[in-house]
Amino acid sequence: MPKMKTKSSAKKRFKITGTGKIKRKHAFKSHILTKKSKKRKLALTHSTLVHENDANSIKEQLRLK
Repeated sequence: MPKMKTKSSAKKRFKITGTGKIKRKHAFKSHILTKKSKKRKLALTHSTLVHENDANSIKEQLRLK
């Protein structure tokens, strides 16, 4: 059997934290920023954790499970 490859798209979008949780960036920060408030753009800059319901799917894509 060949090796199982990770999904390249997931590899680029997610990182694993030291405690094993999955970190992601917010969407909607790439263009059309003039109508968005400064507060909203600042909030979208920071990264956050993936919801626990989606974590298993992402771990499978990263071949961690």
